[in-house]
Amino acid sequence: MRKIHVNASTEYDVLIGEGLIDKAGELTKKVVMPCKCLIVTDDTVDELYGDRVQISLSYAGFDVSRFAFPAGEASKNLSTLSDILDAMGEAGLSRSDLIVALGGGVVGDIAGFAAAIYTRGIRFVQIPTTLLAAVDSSVGGKTAIDMPFGKNMVGAFHQPVLVITDTDVLRDLPALQLSNGAAEAIKCGVLNDPDLFALLEAGDWLEQVDTVVARCVTYKRDVVAGDEFDTGNRAFLNLGHTFGHAIEHLSHFTMLHGQAVAIGTVMAASAAGCPGKMIRRIADCMKANDLPVRCQCDAATLAKAALSDKKRSGGKITLVLPDAIGQCHLEKVPVAELPLWFERALTAQEALKL
Repeated sequence: MRKIHVNASTEYDVLIGEGLIDKAGELTKKVVMPCKCLIVTDDTVDELYGDRVQISLSYAGFDVSRFAFPAGEASKNLSTLSDILDAMGEAGLSRSDLIVALGGGVVGDIAGFAAAIYTRGIRFVQIPTTLLAAVDSSVGGKTAIDMPFGKNMVGAFHQPVLVITDTDVLRDLPALQLSNGAAEAIKCGVLNDPDLFALLEAGDWLEQVDTVVARCVTYKRDVVAGDEFDTGNRAFLNLGHTFGHAIEHLSHFTMLHGQAVAIGTVMAASAAGCPGKMIRRIADCMKANDLPVRCQCDAATLAKAALSDKKRSGGKITLVLPDAIGQCHLEKVPVAELPLWFERALTAQEALKL
């Protein structure tokens, strides 16, 4: 088992290894004394792992309740949040009790937000069951729900007290979910880790999934330690997201987040004016992991959708632009110029026939 320590306002460990889901109770007990806890999950994950996690926590002495909501991004809303808060109240949770977020990014985001606001904040444990959640959203303390006017527009910074990542669970994921998470891992490679990028380029990295997760978590750990509340260099983690969130929004969230980030990362390299060989290399890495690299929207429509991005600050938005594999820079762009950046990206991609 690998252990990565995160030094944030709440310090915690990220545990990565085989068979950890059935040890969730004993691992949690080392951090939190047995108390009341509510497992928050979605109906798909609940059927697969809900009983196992509940049994493990119960054996460790926790008084366990469980709440599951319909799987999917469409559930990451105020209505589901209200249902979770009601379930917390019905379970009799107090400020000294615990939420266990069992699932992918949607579960972690909304359960973490519920933990942040219930009695003004209670502890929560993340047990990510998707690769995307394992490499990205389970670490760093960002919690949120979506609103009609934008993705992740209402939320809070609230760090978990423990993250438990079972690599057996990740190896059992459907191919679509593996590729969805691979996009965020590739993003980390483009940002800071050429060796990780090279590993993912091959497309046959599943037996080394623990290495992929550990390298991504270590990088994110280091970024969060220097900018926990996203006022500076944490913006680097948004590579591909300004472009990608616009695409995701226009798909009415029918496109998976990782698919949108894959397209957005290629667009960022294209908009930055990177050499064609480098843009093609990023695109080929995405394709090797069964990810898309183009969208069918025009520049003006994409730019308009990007204006709802929460990273917008006044009249400017910060773009993360690649310089080389493993090196990027931040550039503040007036929102009035966004159509030009999207047009530049689409023109470069068309020229390369991606």
